[in-house]
Amino acid sequence: MAERHGYAVLSALVALVVALSGAIYVAVAADDGTPRGTLVDGRPLHGSAAPASTGTWVGAWATAPVGGEPGTEVSGLAGRSVRNVVHASTGGTSARVTLSNLYGRSPLTLSHASLALSAGGGSAAAAAGTMRRLTFDGGAGVVVPAGGQAVSDAVALSIPHGADVLVTTYSPTPSGPVTYHPHARQTSYLATGDRTEDATGAPYTEQTPYWRYLTALDVLGDEAAGTVVVLGDSITDGITSTAGANRRWPDVLAGRLRSALRSGEQLPRYSVVNEGISGNQVLADGGGSHRGPGRARAGGSPVAENQSGQGRFGRDVLARPGVRAVVVDLGVNDILRNPRLADPARIVGGLRALVRQAHGRGLKVVGATLMPFEGHRGYSAEREAVRRRINAEIRAGGVYDAVVDFDQALKDPYDPRRLRPEYDSGDHLHPSDLGYRTMAEVFDLRTLDGAGQAQL
Repeated sequence: MAERHGYAVLSALVALVVALSGAIYVAVAADDGTPRGTLVDGRPLHGSAAPASTGTWVGAWATAPVGGEPGTEVSGLAGRSVRNVVHASTGGTSARVTLSNLYGRSPLTLSHASLALSAGGGSAAAAAGTMRRLTFDGGAGVVVPAGGQAVSDAVALSIPHGADVLVTTYSPTPSGPVTYHPHARQTSYLATGDRTEDATGAPYTEQTPYWRYLTALDVLGDEAAGTVVVLGDSITDGITSTAGANRRWPDVLAGRLRSALRSGEQLPRYSVVNEGISGNQVLADGGGSHRGPGRARAGGSPVAENQSGQGRFGRDVLARPGVRAVVVDLGVNDILRNPRLADPARIVGGLRALVRQAHGRGLKVVGATLMPFEGHRGYSAEREAVRRRINAEIRAGGVYDAVVDFDQALKDPYDPRRLRPEYDSGDHLHPSDLGYRTMAEVFDLRTLDGAGQAQL
């Protein structure tokens, strides 16, 4: 009897140690240095409680915060409900969202938030029986500090891959500017008043091409075992793709990977999230239509609008849940937006710095060659020479773990300085829908497998 009692005590102690170790790991893993939210009653937000289900947390959708929305500097969107529409690249049985106030100058109070499956047809209506209230440490609201973000509690909802998901927030008080992603290529909605749990969509009479506050939708499930993050510029952002059709090349890549797995190919089970920003550069902040000084972050340090690939890598890549591989398609804006002739060695050095950050976490990095742009207003023979020198370095194998040669796949065989006509959207820089599809189709899915090389 004594031996049995001693064994029971020992088992209880072991279980306690395991539980405490798990709690410590979760707390440390969740701390990426970003200011966290607080509940509306002032209590600190500690993070989501794990639901009573199994699986892996992965990114189903994500976007990069770009800047502060013009015109929202004083009042933000006080008294308005924001219904973001996003497309899930993988499915799960539970979900959580990340809400950002990165470019806000004051705390953002969100008194209510919800999540639902879309009823389809691009409308603001929710599918019957899918509306769920989001909570933050059990509370209905959260206060997100200036420069910070908040992650919701997990909510039980079966989300199929390829589903459109509605994430709605309501802010009762002024707080600006609104952190947003301007080139969503997806219609979202606004309503007057707190309509967060309205399933009809009828109050959402204002359409918008932006995503606001929302930067991630994560799911828990067995469909994917990890996340691929695609870091890029307007070509990855899909700026010329058909709006509402999910024809950006990372969308097509996600579908290819899922189809290949379904057909029995031995490939990693990964979701794909898109962290493209139009105008983004490897080395410099700013660009596109989002120039200007950074907003004040908590503690006083600036956060640049359209932050460089180097500056945002930790936030937009390493902080994503379950990240296993990174695809980098950056560099063309470093060439086009430099008022002087860009130094190809500096750009390649910046790309190698991104790879070193990824390798520090054991991540595989697949990099893309830069596609041609003759005919674009920024073209010159000297800039073309810079592009070719960068591509030669990439192809030589000393930059990335693996290479996808978008230049070779999309260039005009009769004039390699230009995009092939059917792949050109018309501006001679960004692909057409067919061009985006071709980018995804030439991507060797096998390159996503394995860890990053220790040294290149």
